Amino acid sequence: MRTTSTPTHCPYCALQCGMALSPLPTGGVEVVERPDFPVNRGALCGKGRTAPAVLAPGVRLTSPLVRSGGALVPASWEEALDRTARELTRVRSAYGADALGVFGGGGLTNEKAYALGKFARVVLGTSQIDYNGRFCMSSAAAGGIKAFGLDRGLPFPMEDIPRTGCVILVGSNPAETMPPFLRFLHELRENGGTLVVVDPRRTRTAEQADLHLAPRPGTDLALALGLLHLVVAEGLVDEEYVAERTVGWEDARATAMAHWPEYVERITGVSVPELRETVRLFCEPEAAMVLTARGPEQQSKGTDTVGAWINLCLATGRAGRPLSGYGCLTGQGNGQGGREHGQKADQLPGYRKLDDPAARRHVAEVWGVDPDTLPGPGRSAYELLDALGTDVKSLLLMGSNPVVSAPRAAHVEERLRALDFLAVCDVVLSETAALADVVLPVTQWAEETGTTTNLEGRVLLRRRALTPPDGVRGDLEILHELADRLGVEKGFPTEPEEVFEELRRASAGGIADYSGITYRRLTEENGVFWPCPAAGPASATDPSPASAAHPGTPRLFLDRFATPDGRARFVPVSHRPAAEEPDEEYPVLLTTGRVVAQYQSGAQTRRVDELNAAAPGPFVELHPRLAARLGASEGDPLAVVSRRGRAVAPARITPGIRPDTVFMPFHWPGEGRANTLTNPALDPTSRMPEFKVCAVRVEIAAP
Repeated sequence: MRTTSTPTHCPYCALQCGMALSPLPTGGVEVVERPDFPVNRGALCGKGRTAPAVLAPGVRLTSPLVRSGGALVPASWEEALDRTARELTRVRSAYGADALGVFGGGGLTNEKAYALGKFARVVLGTSQIDYNGRFCMSSAAAGGIKAFGLDRGLPFPMEDIPRTGCVILVGSNPAETMPPFLRFLHELRENGGTLVVVDPRRTRTAEQADLHLAPRPGTDLALALGLLHLVVAEGLVDEEYVAERTVGWEDARATAMAHWPEYVERITGVSVPELRETVRLFCEPEAAMVLTARGPEQQSKGTDTVGAWINLCLATGRAGRPLSGYGCLTGQGNGQGGREHGQKADQLPGYRKLDDPAARRHVAEVWGVDPDTLPGPGRSAYELLDALGTDVKSLLLMGSNPVVSAPRAAHVEERLRALDFLAVCDVVLSETAALADVVLPVTQWAEETGTTTNLEGRVLLRRRALTPPDGVRGDLEILHELADRLGVEKGFPTEPEEVFEELRRASAGGIADYSGITYRRLTEENGVFWPCPAAGPASATDPSPASAAHPGTPRLFLDRFATPDGRARFVPVSHRPAAEEPDEEYPVLLTTGRVVAQYQSGAQTRRVDELNAAAPGPFVELHPRLAARLGASEGDPLAVVSRRGRAVAPARITPGIRPDTVFMPFHWPGEGRANTLTNPALDPTSRMPEFKVCAVRVEIAAP
């Protein structure tokens, strides 16, 4: 173990807060502050502070497990890897390559995500690969690509946020999801800027706002269109900007004008005076921003909803200008980089499209294969999970827990059980790993080196601070061993820096160009923003040794957008209802989200005593008027029932939620599993499920 502290980054959310790990005399490490990192300046939430707790041998897996006689039992690595390779070969021989599925995670490093996508397409030859990041910001990505030609969570560094004039924060609760981010909003208000929060709940973040709008879940699209209508009606369109830097305004204007304020008030529940005040706050200062998160994005119309908020920014000249723009607050630790380099069903490294012949040729040259051998685009995440046990017979899963995190989770659990073979690589025995035929224990963030890309597009280097325990191997080593057993002896190195060097070549010239970034730069700088092309002419074989000359790109679109003509695109969109509206049988709306002490499916944070003490289990948040109609008191067990199933959790009564809405956090399995209820209706473009709104009924649970 090292004798000095090791600078690294938190393993949880997309802030990727800087921290350092210092060795303890008794073994293990403790987290110490790292005030030099600009994102968090040393501040950490409880999850970051307690992250080393999951490194303990009693908490995590330290031996491979194989299923024998219906139970998972310890096995050697040779046995576990041999069995995995044998089963993958058997399924491919019997049913074809596309019967092999691969499911990745937004917490994997860039190197792992890159290697996993390459493994699926080169070794297995399957098109059936996607990842849980599809459930994170795919709608924002699709909307950004349509409008700007490029998707990066924030097209500006977070340090710009306190210096703008107004931020409209839509469907985000960073006080719970990424607490260190809240300081940017505090500084915004200290500097005289204003904050508008759009959320059906009066969250801890909404309490900080100058104006809180509480729309009915599923109506964010109508809200944005109503604001744009008022911008037009009140003569606040930046006509010069629209003429010089955009196309498509007339069609977008026409659809917005069909959403007059009183009509939007009826749809959303947001009053006309609140709409007018929002427009005033947004348009009065010289600069302003709209930031969205899962609230508007995890809907069956999420891409259009993002498009409507982008249209508001474009019409007012609030994109591609200093201290202005539209951005998305990415959720997962490497949600940004995780999709840029190949584990998404339709993408190749560098954010290249899999169906683009030039992209296929470039990446195939790096990989040393014939581009014609690369499979085409496969199923999106939920569609892939839904096909398990039917078209897809086996699944290799890395860094995800869909038994808890997927929509219509009981159905997904049934599909996982129906597989011929399931192999899971994970740190802990998650609810999904417990169903596997083979479980492969992997190293954690503190035990390995690798890069991640935070929500700003800042590429960062996590550094190894600990030697992993015996019996644990890295994901890269597992892919190397499986590739070797499946007949591909070269092309899957186990050293992260070697993988990153290949990633640089594969990304060269792509939208997400990392070719000018090196491990050496990342040890000397506080991250490098992509795109960062090599200094000289980049190619698939040589990204140029003089690559350090490019400074990276903290701020996008200041001169032109990433479209062929350099202009942003207005996309005309219209409000439509959620896929599932309340009715007589299911009269209440359910929305879901996170709490501050737990993270995602809770597979790791639920194993930390301090975090469990703060958030021991699920709950149903409801308004006092709804509680009175039900005859429910604080703490009473409530059953929430949708067309997909039933979840039970204690009542938490608060006036800070709409009377027509209930809220459940989604971190827990069992009878309180919120995603038993959620609707897998998909956005037609992003293929994002409608996590954030479905129809339910609520009743007091029988004892």
